[in-house]
Amino acid sequence: MAMAQVGGLVMLQPEVGGSRENFFFAGIDKVRFRKPVIAGDTLVMRMTLVKLQKRFGVAKMEGKAYVGGEVVCEGEFLMATGSG
Repeated sequence: MAMAQVGGLVMLQPEVGGSRENFFFAGIDKVRFRKPVIAGDTLVMRMTLVKLQKRFGVAKMEGKAYVGGEVVCEGEFLMATGSG
């Protein structure tokens, strides 16, 4: 769920249009947990905007989480804009 929150931060960035609308976590797909993350690990999360369909209010992102430069989790995330 933390990666979805990072995706929300991506939606606020000016390069993406700096969404002024509410946006919501809409879905997750193709998630793979590659290695366990244990207490004390430093987790680095990166989200990449793959597709933004402003007309439909949907954004697709790819996310990866790293520990020590190794991918420990990856997946696709959907965000939707709308009123809340």
